[in-house]
Amino acid sequence: MKYKRQFPGASPYTDRHGQRRWRFRKGGFSRELGTAYGSDDFIRRYEAALSEYKTGRKAGAGVARSIPGSVNDLVAAWYQSPEWKALADLTKRSYRGVIEPFRSKHGDKPVNRLERRHVMGFLAEKSETPSAANNLRKRLAQLLDHAIALDWIKANPARLTKAYKVTGEGFHAWDEGEIARFFEVHEPGTVAHRAVTLMLYTGAARVDAVKLGPMNMRGGRLEYRRQKTAKTNGVLVSIPVHPDLADVLANCPADRPFLATAYGKSRSPDGLGNLMREWCDKAGLSECSAHGLRKACARRLAEAGATAHEIMAVTGHKTLAEVQRYTETAMREGLADSAHAKLLSRPNREQTVVNLPQRFAKKPTKALK
Repeated sequence: MKYKRQFPGASPYTDRHGQRRWRFRKGGFSRELGTAYGSDDFIRRYEAALSEYKTGRKAGAGVARSIPGSVNDLVAAWYQSPEWKALADLTKRSYRGVIEPFRSKHGDKPVNRLERRHVMGFLAEKSETPSAANNLRKRLAQLLDHAIALDWIKANPARLTKAYKVTGEGFHAWDEGEIARFFEVHEPGTVAHRAVTLMLYTGAARVDAVKLGPMNMRGGRLEYRRQKTAKTNGVLVSIPVHPDLADVLANCPADRPFLATAYGKSRSPDGLGNLMREWCDKAGLSECSAHGLRKACARRLAEAGATAHEIMAVTGHKTLAEVQRYTETAMREGLADSAHAKLLSRPNREQTVVNLPQRFAKKPTKALK
């Protein structure tokens, strides 16, 4: 993960005790940020260091504090709101990765002076990466919604802008050839084989896959709540265990997650993502990723004839639109086959639309002048 995108100037180092720590460094300026990257204490230290670097005054001295009504002030208020605190930790981290670079660049600007043209300018700076521009647009819309709640502004200029069109289909969905190639390189018994099998037959995201274990097995089913929706009491995902997955999990220890480290500890989502990159590169699958397995699971279900609601029950999606985006290609191909079969089954199929009955092919009675 590129931490600098989330907190520009923050970098890791290892102290003399072997402890991984973080600090803010720019030029000759340096301040300690602690060990818990992305924590509330880390954020507090980072904000103070950034403010001190910009102003030359320590936080607490009047000049170094956020300007009332500024973007900095609004972000700080949003981080203290019930809406923000209700978000999952992973979601907070993702949102900060978008908000903090924006805040670093525009933190002193007054919120009540922001107009649609300004937001369009911010987005235009990321026009080469439309997905990043759209992510910024979403976060600004949420941030400025909070400004409305605080009675700082009357309308949200971010919601008056249009999202950028994104070409392509997002994360690459593994095809059957790529799945077979991965299993050729990573044989049964390896963590790589177990990880891909687990995600392929459950559709679980990395953040959920690393937590799954024997404690989630109940009566031949695997049950869990997605972390993304856990704080909002998301629906329970309860799926039967496929025989291929059952064989892979049969010999796993009962006292630790399926994808635990060699020391029996839970593996982090980022750690699994990094390993997936290494495993895929070793198999020559440069386009494949962990998230692509989630899409592959949905694709397989769609090709098997599962309905959108049936797929949602497996993957834990909350809306049909998400499932349709994942399975669009597979469903389109199946629908095309079905449509073509209906065309072939029509009686008198040799007749085409241009072979009109005689009554529709009358000659004009009046000559053209």
